[in-house]
Amino acid sequence: MTPPDPRPSAPPALLPLYDVPPSFAGLYEEIADCPRCVLARERTRTVPGSGAAPCDLMFVGEGPGQREDELGLPFVGRSGQFLDELLGTIGRSRRDVYVTNVVKCRPPGNRDPQPDEIAACADHLDRQIAGVQPRVIATLGRFSMARWFPGERISQIHGRARTFDGLTVIPMYHPAAALRDGSLRAVMKQDFAQIPDLLTGTTGA
Repeated sequence: MTPPDPRPSAPPALLPLYDVPPSFAGLYEEIADCPRCVLARERTRTVPGSGAAPCDLMFVGEGPGQREDELGLPFVGRSGQFLDELLGTIGRSRRDVYVTNVVKCRPPGNRDPQPDEIAACADHLDRQIAGVQPRVIATLGRFSMARWFPGERISQIHGRARTFDGLTVIPMYHPAAALRDGSLRAVMKQDFAQIPDLLTGTTGA
């Protein structure tokens, strides 16, 4: 059964985020019907991603929370509000970046996504990266970080960008971590401050 359209209950400021990049229309339809893992059994709706594609800056988080599951958009709860604040510090908004997660359905109780669930969604993320064609990817949290930095600790490598086949990836804490530990707010702002130079190639990675 198809859930009702979430847009009537969404804040007006979020409505532009429902615009699907034309190149992703087919992919979003596939994700909406995806049965690949157990998360499909309990989701209200899938949360494929939002923003511009192609664009130079992409964010990859972990998984949707309750509010995201209700609205079908990534980072629209408290973590999303802080992400918007961080974007503002570098002169960006959600409409000119692309935001997604390693899993497109909410893990029950907001638990961590499991390895098999991340693997089931890996092809979706691969296709999103190919379609967005970002110059820089910022990973938000350890589960997205692990795709490029397996076995490393976020506390040791956050803010240290590396280049993989021409793609610059900068690992960052998840905004939710900064909401739990206020000292990380300044850390995330410092890490975000590197993004403009990474995008222009004026700093090493």
